[in-house]
This record gives sequence, C-alpha cells and structure tokens, in this order.
Amino acid sequence: MQTGQPTVLVLDFGAQYAQLIARRVREARVYSEIVPFDISAEEVRRRDPAALILSGGPASVYADGAPHMDPAVLTLGIPVLGFCYGIQEMALHLGGDIPRTDIGEYGYAELEVLGDGGELLSGIPERSQCWMSHRDSVGTPPPGFSVTARTATTAIAAMEDGSRRLYATQFHPEVAHTEHGQEIIKRFLHDIVGAAPTWTMVNIIEDTVERVREQVGEDRVICALSGGVDSSVVAALLHRAIGDQLTCVFVDHGLLRLDEAEEVVRVFRDQFHVDLVHVQAEERYLSLLAGVTDPELKRRIIGEEFWRIFFEEATALEGVKWLAQGTLYPDVIESGGRAGKATAKIKSHHNLIPFPDGVHFDLIEPLSNLFKDEVRAVGAELGLPDEIVHRQPFPGPGLAVRVIGDITREKLDLLRKADAIVREEIAEWDRDRQVWQYFAVLPDIRSVGVMGDERTYAHPIIIRAVASADAMTADWARLPHELLAKMSNRIINEVDGINRVAYDITSKPPGTIEWE
Repeated sequence: MQTGQPTVLVLDFGAQYAQLIARRVREARVYSEIVPFDISAEEVRRRDPAALILSGGPASVYADGAPHMDPAVLTLGIPVLGFCYGIQEMALHLGGDIPRTDIGEYGYAELEVLGDGGELLSGIPERSQCWMSHRDSVGTPPPGFSVTARTATTAIAAMEDGSRRLYATQFHPEVAHTEHGQEIIKRFLHDIVGAAPTWTMVNIIEDTVERVREQVGEDRVICALSGGVDSSVVAALLHRAIGDQLTCVFVDHGLLRLDEAEEVVRVFRDQFHVDLVHVQAEERYLSLLAGVTDPELKRRIIGEEFWRIFFEEATALEGVKWLAQGTLYPDVIESGGRAGKATAKIKSHHNLIPFPDGVHFDLIEPLSNLFKDEVRAVGAELGLPDEIVHRQPFPGPGLAVRVIGDITREKLDLLRKADAIVREEIAEWDRDRQVWQYFAVLPDIRSVGVMGDERTYAHPIIIRAVASADAMTADWARLPHELLAKMSNRIINEVDGINRVAYDITSKPPGTIEWE
C-alpha cells in the first residue's frame, strides 16, 4: 500500500502483539505495515522502509520449524528494533549466544537501565516496570553490541549497536504494562530513525482521496451503506474524492435500532448530499423471517436477501464499474491477505461479495490500511456526526440476533424502545467511553409480574454491557447499581409489554458478546 508516508515494516514472527506493535507505531504518527517474517532483503530494499521492527513470537529460536528472517535484512543499514523473539533472532544471526534455560520470566518485572541507557533508553528512569513473556533470552550479546538494561532474571533486557543502527529489548514496549513503552517506541522512531510524525488524519484523508481519484478515474462507484462506522466513512471519503460519481444504496431491512434509518438518510442525503438510494425492505424481511428461530438461518436469510436487493439496485444503474466496501486492515491481516507464514489465517474475508451470475464489479477498499480507531478519527475529521463515528458495534443481521426466537414487528418495536433507553443511560454515564459495547436483548420467554395490582404475563429484557480492548475477549461491565436500577425502572415504565429486567454478568469466554 503506497501512502506517501515514511513506512515502518513490522516483521511478524507469529506474535499475538503484532497488530498492537503496528498500532503503537501509528499512535506515534508514523505509518506502519505488518509483513511476513521471511520477507527477503531484496524486497525490503525495494520497499525502502524508514525502519523495521521484529515482533515477538511463541516459538523458541531453536525449535524445529521456528520462523527465521533473512539475515541479510540486518545488513541493509536500515534501523531495526527487535522485541522479545526479535532480540533473540538478532542475536542468533549476528553471533550472540542464547543459552537454553528452564527459567522463564512472565508478567511484570523491574527494569534496570544501565549507564546512560544508550540511544534507545536515554531518558528512561533507572528503574521502572516492564512486561516480560519469555523463556529463552540472550546470554552473550553479538560483537559490537552493548547491554543497556537488565532485570533480576534477565541479564540482557536491552542491547544495541548504534553504529549499525540495531536495537532490541527482551521486554515488550508495545504493551500498556510497560511503563515507558510508548516513550521507547517514539524515541526509536522520531529520534533514532528520524521519521517525521506525519501520519495524521488530515494526511490520511488527502492520501486516500488522491489514490481513489487515480484508481477510479471517470468511472462510477456504488457503495453498500449500512449506517455503521466503516461503510459511513467509506461513503464520506468517496464522496469527497469523486462527488456525484458515487451512488450509495441503503437497504433498510427494518432490523436497525431506534431512529437509525432516519439518521442515515438525514446525514448522507441532507448533510453530505450523496446520491442515495433508500430501499425500504422491512415488509420483505419480516415475511422471509416469519417463524424462523435458528440464529444461523436468520443470518443466512438476511445476508442473502441483502445482496439480492443490493444487486437489483446496482444493476439498474448505468455505468457502474466499482463496488466500495469497508474492509479494514485487521480484516486483511486475519484473512491472510498480508499475513506471514507464522500467522494463522483467523477467518475468511468478512466482506466476500457473492456476485450473482453475470454480475461483477471491481472492488475498491479505501480503508484497507486503517485500524478501527483510525477509521473513527477519519470519520470525525470528515464531519460525520458523533452518533455515527462512535456508533456502538452492531451485528450485520441487526436486531434479528438480539430478538431470541422468531421475529415479529411487535418484538422488534419492544426491543428498539428498551435498547434506546439502555444506550441513552449508559452513554450519559460513560462519558469516557470505557464500556466497549452495551445493548438490550429480548429473550424468547415471558415472565409473571404484578403491575398496578394486576397480574401481568409479559416479556423480560436482558441488559448486556461489556468491557473489552478488541472484542476477542470481554468482561461484563461493573455498572453502578443506581444506573442499573434507573434503566430497569425506565424500561418497565416506558415500554409497554416489558415487566422484568435482568443484567447479564457473563464474560467472554465462556459466553459471547451477542446472544445469538
């Protein structure tokens, strides 16, 4: 991906933190990409990066099949910074010693900076907390290297050879647990490498607009607009780049949250003046979903019908060559698009387009080099309203998988009203956005209650709120009892047909964030 920015390549040795390293580099306002650990020196030279970072990894450098880099990469004169497995790779190829040991070091450790800390650790306090996760470690540094830090367990916690612009740490500066980790990364990027902090939202937008104009030319583009963050930012970016060459198709399946469909139309048709085709398909979906209770069947029906409707509209337009979609950089990595051999293919491409027979559009993916937080920041810079930029994560099938059991208009209306109260109250309380996701679920049961001296037999509502960094794991959010009580009272008082409210205190795992 050409961005016009200085680029740092992160060589991925199968690290669980590879994406985190790339994000930390970008947080320092320097563009980064993840590449395979075995990228050739010739390819590195061709790409001309400002610097390289060697990630950690789960293997021992001595293990059968352990991932190893092209040693010639270390002789190119490009600044290199290695973390954990990366320091061991550096030592292995440059003549250092890595003794086998049965004593590991995991979790917090006290880092002691030696002397002036060298170039990399200059300015870091003599003692601070760092995060370790290793068994093997360097015993003797390669010729020319000086040791700049240690811990009680690891004699060589950091080393460097400034003359060759090679630096490495056994600890993980990229994780939040290392007190001065981001300072170390910035020190390497800004002071040692000399990479200017130019990876800003304004430059991202300018670079993307330029690329899109060059790629599309005079052709027309169609975009499937859901109202979610990704598709909304794609639409706003493309509209800035190519104006009325863009047509957005918004398939309103009637499974969105309260007032969301109206908000999508208002923002893109009235504020941005995008050519918007609004397909009102609620009746069509209710008919197809009637009596369907299996969640996977729900998903399949909704997805297949979405693309059926979308392509009905797309093929009715003349001169459309491109189909825009909101693929993000983690999607590309996890589907194997830019992953190394040491990185597992986690999932098939989440936006695989099921083109019908005889129909095809070329794909354009203007967000494919961005992380989610960058997408949100770009959206804010483009002028998208906060309600869209910080929209709660929402499953593709919408409320269909938050209504447990069969789907009816009555159930959707009940859930919409209750969910709106949950989102309003938690958003008001959680001004710093510490809670990752929160919503209401309508289970497929009724419960006995007493309201106004009369027996009721109505629906319960379950509130779900979780804290997470990346949705891979999540813990239930410890909401104040007063907040839970307020939501419960409002839901029961304001939503006719609800007589009980429960709070889900299940983490992921063993549960999932969604109920279906």
